Amino acid sequence: MEELTHFNDQGRARMVDVTDKASTHRTAVARGEIHMNRETFEKIRAGTIKKGDVLAVAQVAGIQAAKHTWELIPMCHPLPLTGIDISFALLEDPFRAEITASVTCTGVTGVEMEALTAVSAAALTVYDMCKAVQKDMRIEHIRLLSKSGGKSGDYRIKE
Repeated sequence: MEELTHFNDQGRARMVDVTDKASTHRTAVARGEIHMNRETFEKIRAGTIKKGDVLAVAQVAGIQAAKHTWELIPMCHPLPLTGIDISFALLEDPFRAEITASVTCTGVTGVEMEALTAVSAAALTVYDMCKAVQKDMRIEHIRLLSKSGGKSGDYRIKE
């Protein structure tokens, strides 16, 4: 059985020591969706939500969240991120905004959590900016699509 890396000799949580790990180029892509009704969808698309440009603000929120993941998730390491890209697709049937985050760095640990955090924060920002129009929006299907770099190798979701 593989050793549990996030516990110390006393069985208490610890941040894994990555001192001796090789620095490699690492990437991660995550995606999620926020489902909404037609009215909310059209207001986002037309740019008529009273709080402003929903997707522009959500994009900045996602970038900021990726940069601060280590402050939000207790055992994450601070990383020197070298690239963060957030993209959106407005899709119908059902009405939703699909959010994709791509994160890169050259470092000793992966950027999966940063990509997932970016998608989550962007989706929460869409919700916050549109909640006056619709309160029953649903954030769904946040998942890692792919990652590369590091000892565990590459991963790609089977969709």
